[in-house]
Formats: sequence, structure tokens, C-alpha cells
Amino acid sequence: MGNYILAQLNLEDLDALRAISIETFTDTFGSYNTPEDLAVYLETNYDQAKLSNELTNENSAFYFVKNSATAEIVAYLKLNWEDAQTEVFDEATLEIERIYVRPTFKRRGIGQLLMTHAIETAKSKGLTHVWLGVWEKNANAMKFYQKNGFKRRGEHVFMVGDDRQVDYILMKEIAE
Repeated sequence: MGNYILAQLNLEDLDALRAISIETFTDTFGSYNTPEDLAVYLETNYDQAKLSNELTNENSAFYFVKNSATAEIVAYLKLNWEDAQTEVFDEATLEIERIYVRPTFKRRGIGQLLMTHAIETAKSKGLTHVWLGVWEKNANAMKFYQKNGFKRRGEHVFMVGDDRQVDYILMKEIAE
């Protein structure tokens, strides 16, 4: 991992998780949404009580990537399995619910580090597939996922405030 360390989160990380969640979601999607819809989404999805419940769910895990020299948080990942997943499939699946890299750290291999960790986590749990939802207009993310072998499996609605957006569901079969 070179200059970066991967660390699993616990409740002590709640405030830092909330801060990077709001920062990276706003950076990625803020200009595509009204300020009102964005505010509703951020208040609803990154509420401290909601994040606390997610952090303590035994079928979810959050990870930070930190700069090993400065301890600055540069990215985060949220994985779900079993009943914590936001969709149900026939296959044995792990969901990558959130994978975000801060803007100044993009294109440094950090997203790939997180993707590799997600796939290794799925394998360690004996799962056969990894899936995620990606906004239909997020071309850069779709290229990254396609490069990693994900294929479109379907779609679902993703609400940002009152705005109904379409996420493509992408899935990858993983080898043992």
C-alpha cells in the first residue's frame, strides 16, 4: 500500500466518517443536485444516529484509507453483506455501498486499493459476487468499475431529496 494504510472504523470514528461522507458526496454530486435536495440527502443519510447504527451493524464494515505519514483521511469504503445489503440477489453477494476518494487524492490507485480489499473481503466470507450501484451519469466511476470486471445487472432508484435518480446495478463474479 506504500504511503497509505487501511483501517477498519468503530464508533470513535463517527465524526470523522460523517465529515468525509458529507465532503465526498457533495464534491461528487453537489453540482448535479439542487441545494435543497442535497441538504435533505446529507441530513438524512449522514445523520449521526444513522451512521452510528451502520457502524455497529455486524453485517457492515467501514474503512478509512489514511496517509501513513500524516494520518490524513483520504478515502473511505463501506461494505455490506447478508441482511445489511440494500438489494437481494440469488447469488452469495457482498455490496460495495460507498467507495469515495477525496478529490486531491484521486488517480493515485486508492480506489483500486479499496476495490481489492472489497473483493478479498468477499472471498474471505465465501461469497461469489460483488455488486454496487452507480449513478447513470457518473461516467468516470463506471469506467473504473468496468475496468475491474463489473457488468450491468439492472438498475434501481436512488433518491436525492425529492429527485428520483437512476443507479445502474453492476456485479462482478469473483473467483475463489
